[in-house]
Formats: sequence, C-alpha cells, structure tokens
Amino acid sequence: GGFPFPLSLTSVHMLFCSVVSWLLVRFGLVDAQPVLADTYVKCILPIGGLFGVTLWLGNAAYLYLSVAFIQMLKAAMPILVYIVGTGLGTETWCLQTVNVLLVVGAGVLTASYAEVVFVPLGMLCQCCSLLSEATRLTLVQVLLQGHGVKLNPITMMYHVSPVCFMFLLIPWGILEAEKVLTHAWKVGLGLLLLSAAAAFALNYAIYLLIGNTSALTMNVAGVIKDVLLIYLSMALYGSIVTKLQFLGYAVALCGVFYYNYNKTKQLQTIIAVKALKTGLQESCCNKASEGVNTVTLPILRSASKTAASSEP
Repeated sequence: GGFPFPLSLTSVHMLFCSVVSWLLVRFGLVDAQPVLADTYVKCILPIGGLFGVTLWLGNAAYLYLSVAFIQMLKAAMPILVYIVGTGLGTETWCLQTVNVLLVVGAGVLTASYAEVVFVPLGMLCQCCSLLSEATRLTLVQVLLQGHGVKLNPITMMYHVSPVCFMFLLIPWGILEAEKVLTHAWKVGLGLLLLSAAAAFALNYAIYLLIGNTSALTMNVAGVIKDVLLIYLSMALYGSIVTKLQFLGYAVALCGVFYYNYNKTKQLQTIIAVKALKTGLQESCCNKASEGVNTVTLPILRSASKTAASSEP
C-alpha cells in the first residue's frame, strides 16, 4: 500500500488532535476544566491507552482483511459494550437483552464463516480492537456522566489525545520507526494531514454523542455507516461478499435494530419516571410551604398584636 504503517498513521492523528485542541484551549476559544489527579489516573490514562490500542489494531486489521468484512465484524460492538457495561455498572443485566444479542452474535459468526479471504492474524487484531474500543467507550461514559466531570468534546481530546500519543510512541519506536524513515512513501503529506483532520472531526462527533447519550447508542448509530462502507467497498474496491455473508449480516442488523428499539423504550421510561419523581417532590415542597405559612402567619399576627399592646 501507499502507507502500510498503522502505528505511524494513528500517531499522526493523535498528534494532530493534541495540537489543535491545545491551540483552541490556549487561545481561549474553549474553556478547559481541570481534572482531579484521581480522575486522571482512573479514567483519562486508561481511556488514552485503550484508544491507542483500538486505533493501532483497528488500522492493522485493514492490512489483512477486506473493508466489507471488518464492517461486518463491527456489528458485534453492542455485545461487547453490553458485557463491559454490565461489569462497570453502566448497563443492567437483562435476559431479553442477552437473547437479542445472541442473535447478533450468531449473525456475525455466520458472516465470518462465509468470508472468502479469512486471515487469522487480521481477525485477532480486529477482535482485540473491538474489545478495547468497547471498554474505552464505557469508560468515557463513566467519566462524562458518572464522575460529574463536565468535559466538552474539545477538552476531552485535550486531555486524552496526548496520553494516547505517548502510549503509541513506545510500540512505534520498536516496530515502525526504522521502516518509516527508510520507506519510499506513495502518500503525500497533504493527504496525511487531511486524514488527521477527518480523525479530529470523527473524535469530536463521537465524544459529543457519548456525552449526550450513551456508548451503546453511539455504536448502534454506527450501523448505518458500516452498511455504507460495505457498499462502497464492493463498488470501489471490488470486495467479495457472499450470499451467506449477506444473510449473516442481515440477521445481525435485525438484532441490533431490535436492541436499539428496546433501548429507546427503556430510556423513555427512565425519563418519564424521573419527571414524575421531580413533579412529586415539587408538589410535596409546595404543600409543605403552604402548611408552614398556615401555621406561622397566625402566630406572627398574635405576636405583633401583643407587642403593640405592650407599647406605652
């Protein structure tokens, strides 16, 4: 390929995100809230490290597997996010949900079985990347919603991207540094910067979506993107997709959409219950305030009359 260095490409992206977010904060265009040392160690460092692993192995998988097959494998993300979420407390265990996700898993396994060009190393890279991404997204949700930390997408990249870049430097120095310096590039610097700008925009959109919804919603919303990528991979690069793969992926998509439907209903129920509790609390406070006024007003009036009668 023109630039067969996944670590180098990922490092360029993270360096670009770090520099741009730092400039935006430095010149006062974005306010950066300080993060406590405990939160930084428990959330920011793991998120940065996992993000580096996700991007590194995810990009490496493209060296071995087709674009279409990788997008099919990504249909398993809701399963991984749900498993990690139940462990970290962002999701609750439900038998109905498990049954739906088993259908998704069966579809993904069918699509994998029917893959024409199956490379075990590429499969391993993609599976590890998906697991790392599921853990990272759940930790991002915990950081933004559970720790009470108010970070917008820019400040999130301001804190996470440098950590990710530093994590990537170690394997880059061992595996790719010498090759990059001696390789005759077929890709210009302008194209690398353009891809880095696209990565910045993608990270901004991801953090914005997770901060306002959930990690699981983000993965379900990505299904449409994956379908489009499969189509473009077939149309532009001639990727081979068998009928059995189409069937397996269709089953997985049906499971994902049904899960999304149930998740939406659950969120609507939670919102309705919270609104009802808020209304009851306000009603109780108003009644308590009226009761206090009913009792205290006569006492105040009697005390004022006594004080007036006692004056000379």
